[in-house]
Amino acid sequence: MTDLTRSRVGGDLLKRLEELNRVGVALSQEKDIAKLLEAILVAAKDLTHADGGTLYRMTEEKTLKFEIILNDTLGIAMGGTTGAEIPFYPIFLYDKDGMPVKTMVAAYAVHHDRSVNIADAYTAEGFDFTGTKNFDKKTGYRSTSFLTVPMKNHDGEIIGVLQLLNCKEPATGDIVAFSDADQHLAESLASQAAIALTNRLLINHLENLFESFIGLINTAIDDKSPYTGGHCQRVPMLTMMLAEAVNGCDVGPLKNFSMSDRDRYELKIAGLLHDCGKVTTPVHVVDKATKLQTIFDRIALVDTRFEVLKRDSEIAVLRKRLKALEKKGAGGRDRELESQLRRIEEDREFLRHANVGGEAMKDEDVARVQEINRRYRWRNAEGHIADFLSEDELRNLTIRYGTLTPEERQIINHHIEVTIQMLEALPWPNHLKKVPEYAGGHHERMDGKGYPRGLTREQMSLPARCMGIADIFEALTAKDRPYKKGKTLTESLAILGKFKLNGHIDPDLFDIFMWEKVYENYARQCLDPDQIDEVDVGKIPGYVPPPAR
Repeated sequence: MTDLTRSRVGGDLLKRLEELNRVGVALSQEKDIAKLLEAILVAAKDLTHADGGTLYRMTEEKTLKFEIILNDTLGIAMGGTTGAEIPFYPIFLYDKDGMPVKTMVAAYAVHHDRSVNIADAYTAEGFDFTGTKNFDKKTGYRSTSFLTVPMKNHDGEIIGVLQLLNCKEPATGDIVAFSDADQHLAESLASQAAIALTNRLLINHLENLFESFIGLINTAIDDKSPYTGGHCQRVPMLTMMLAEAVNGCDVGPLKNFSMSDRDRYELKIAGLLHDCGKVTTPVHVVDKATKLQTIFDRIALVDTRFEVLKRDSEIAVLRKRLKALEKKGAGGRDRELESQLRRIEEDREFLRHANVGGEAMKDEDVARVQEINRRYRWRNAEGHIADFLSEDELRNLTIRYGTLTPEERQIINHHIEVTIQMLEALPWPNHLKKVPEYAGGHHERMDGKGYPRGLTREQMSLPARCMGIADIFEALTAKDRPYKKGKTLTESLAILGKFKLNGHIDPDLFDIFMWEKVYENYARQCLDPDQIDEVDVGKIPGYVPPPAR
C-alpha cells in the first residue's frame, strides 16, 4: 500500500469515525422509537457503504421481529416511519423442540453473541440462505455480502440484530465484502444504538408507569365518586384542545405562543393531576346531590315527620268528631281536616323542591322554609315536642345557591390546596417542573378573586389559564353530576362569555376558544346530541369577531 493510499484510507476512516460520533449524539437525542430504529439502520448503511439492511428486535417470545428493511437499489423501505408493513414472519431462535436454530445468520449471531461477516452468501457454508435466494429470483437482485451484528444493552442482553447487505466500493460501486474496519464501525454503532434504544425504552416504560400511576389516582377518585372520574379525563382533553388552538392561531395577541412536544407532555401531565387532591375530600361532600344529603338524603326524615303531622291531624279531628257524635249523634265531612292535610302536602312538596338546589333561592322561598319550621311542631321518638326542622336541616334547606354550605364549600375548595401540596412535594425533573403551577391554578381568576392564592392574570402562565377555562366549561356541560343537568353549548358559552366580561377567565383565551370553535370539537367527543345546539356566536356575551388573517 502506497503512502497516498494509506493517507486516503486513513482520511476515510477518520471521517467515518467523526460520523460515528455525530450519529451517536443524534441517537441519544431521538425520542421516537420508530425514528430511532430507522436512524440506526440508515447510519449503519452510510458508515459501511451498504446497499441495504435490516434491523430486528428481540421479542418476549424469543424471536427476531423485522422492524425496518431498506434497500437502495430496489427502492425498498418498509417498517420504521415509512408506514409500510413488513410482510415477513419473525425469525425463530428455537425450533419446536426447543433447540437453538443456528442455520439462520441472524439467529446464529444471537446464539454465539458475535458478529458474522460473510463475503458471498452464494458460496458460504453452514447457513441457510434459501429465503434470500428466492427473494433474489423474484427481484433480479443478488444478495452477496452480509454483515450481521448483535445489539446488546448495558446488562449484556441481546435486544436486537443489525444486518447489512452488499457493501459498495465507493469509487466503483462494485459489491465487495465488508472490511474489518466496516465491521468494527458497525459493532461500535450497534453498541451505541443498543444503549440509546435501551435508554429510550426505559424512559418510555417509566413514563408509562408514571401515567399509569396517575390513572390509578384518578381511578381512586372515580371509585370514591363516579361524578368526578369523567371530569379527571375530560379536563385534560379540553385543556390540550385549547392549547393546541392557541398554538395554531396566527392572529390576536397570542399569535406568538408556541408549544414543543415537551411542553405538550408537561401540560398533559398537569391536566391529569389537576384534581389529585380530591383523594382527601370526603365522599359525602363531593357527592352531595341535595341540600340535606350527608351519608344519606335526610329529606326522607323530613318526609316521615310530615307523615307524623298528617296522622296527628287526623287523630285530632277524629277525637273532635267523636266528641261531637257523643253530643249530637251525627257528624259530616270534616273540611278542616282536608284543609290541614292539603297544606301539609303542599309544604312537603315545597321542601322537597327546595332540597334539590337546582336554582338560586328567592328571599320569599327562604322565608317560607322558616315559616314551615315555625308552623309545625311534632312529637319526637323521646315523646318530646320538638321543632319541625333541626338547626342543621334549616341551615341546609336555606342554602341560597347549589347544595353546599359555606363549610362544605371550603372543604371542596381545599382539594386544590391539597393538590398543590402533593405536587410540590414531588421531585419533578426539569421538563415537568411547571406541573404544580399548571395544575394548581385552575381555580384562580384573572382579577385575583380566585383561590387558593388569589393570583392575577399577570401572575399566571398561559397553560394554567387554559386549564381554568377547560375546568369551567367541562363543569357547565357535564351530564354526570348528581345535582344538575348538563347545559347546552349555547347556555355554557353564554356563561363563559359573562365570565370573560367579569374578569373570571382570560379574555384572549376565550376569544380563541370561540374563533377556533374548540367547543364544537369537544362537543363532538363528549356531549350528548341534545346538548349540541346551533350556536349564534353574535348572541354570546363577550364575543368579538376574529381579526382579518
